[in-house]
Amino acid sequence: MNGCVRQATEFAPLVAPRKAPQEGRTIPKNLQSTAPEPERFYLVGAEAKGERRAWDLEDSMAELAQLAETAGAAVIGQTRQRMDGINPATYIGKGKVEELKLLGVELGADAFVFDDELSPAQQRNLERALEVKVLDRTALILDIFAKHAQTREGALQVELAQYEYRLPRLTKAWTNLAQQTGGGAARGGAAGVGLRGPGETQLETDRRLVRHRITMLKKDLEQVRSQREQYRSHRRQQGVPVVSLVGYTNAGKSTLLNALTGAGVLATDRLFATLDPVTRRLSLPGGKEVLLTDTVGFIQKLPTQLVAAFRATLEEITQADLILHVVDITHPNSEQQIQTVERVLAEIGAGGKPMLVALNKVDLIKDPLQTQRLVADHAGAVAISALRSRGTEQLLFRIESALAEQMVPVRARIPYAANELIAAFHRLGVVITDRAGAKGVLLDGKVPPGLLSRLEPYLE
Repeated sequence: MNGCVRQATEFAPLVAPRKAPQEGRTIPKNLQSTAPEPERFYLVGAEAKGERRAWDLEDSMAELAQLAETAGAAVIGQTRQRMDGINPATYIGKGKVEELKLLGVELGADAFVFDDELSPAQQRNLERALEVKVLDRTALILDIFAKHAQTREGALQVELAQYEYRLPRLTKAWTNLAQQTGGGAARGGAAGVGLRGPGETQLETDRRLVRHRITMLKKDLEQVRSQREQYRSHRRQQGVPVVSLVGYTNAGKSTLLNALTGAGVLATDRLFATLDPVTRRLSLPGGKEVLLTDTVGFIQKLPTQLVAAFRATLEEITQADLILHVVDITHPNSEQQIQTVERVLAEIGAGGKPMLVALNKVDLIKDPLQTQRLVADHAGAVAISALRSRGTEQLLFRIESALAEQMVPVRARIPYAANELIAAFHRLGVVITDRAGAKGVLLDGKVPPGLLSRLEPYLE
């Protein structure tokens, strides 16, 4: 993994493996393991009376357990509390805090993980009361993203999100940041940025270093965003339609990309396996080509820091001609997952985009009538198995049909010198008439919206 990823988690690894037990008198040598033990997490969830939730608390806690395991921790137990209102100081009630402290000692918990994002004050108060590390869902997701980021762009995005999350949470426990990161927080800055000023505490120094690093990361990511926009602009000039894969994490987007294009990207049964966008060409049944793009999966309570940091990546979705929403229809919370994805799409400005829904993993449903009912419940959806390549041919026809509906009728006289544009009209559009004349070729038909700008000088 590259240096950016290491730097992103260096000053405060959230989920660190415990050291392997040393050889001792009470542990027989043949039973000892040299592998590090995973951290032991105890999960905590709370729900206020009358609170409107998209997810049941029990289901949300089950997902939190999956996140903890994805982060490499061992879940040793969980507790849920329903109360009149969330405690502004400690999130949960005083009695529950005391109960958790005893449980933590009894079970040997390394950390308590809360299902919602805690305020900096709540986290500090809980750590003082429980006398052990306290994390929240946001910290856990950020840690998973840091472990899975493979490219420089992904690493920069995750690092920015981590720093913005941690800045208001810096305490004396985080002091001497410059030493912990090898001065990494000040990389790229002016000489002397890591030096403490007169009367400045180490904590103040660390906060200044983090703010400086955030500024530098935002500049770097703005360059990435500019480069992506240049690439998209070039792509739009070519007029090739773009289909963007979206879905809840682990819904099977990467598996579908591989099935349709042979992309060979990582597709595994784990949360957030794909962070970096991948684009491949896809041939439709009628011979037209489109670009199919896979992006990061969504999840409920997606940290706002990640949404902001991944702006350049998520803009791939907002610029698409068609959104292909992949749903794990076998998941017990598939409806809530659909709502979560739609909510995030609206948040990033892609809520009004044309959309096609693919109900994935139908190979796991044994009753064909149940599959038919599910398709009937989701009007216009296509039932597929990306893993088994079932239903993918029908999906391609539906993609082709959806894009055809967006085509714009045009009449253009294109000079012979612009032969490449004539070829693009034939390749990407639908030609109704093609008449050669002295000044060029007169074409009547329909073309994708992306090709209009290139045809504009020749429209009649």
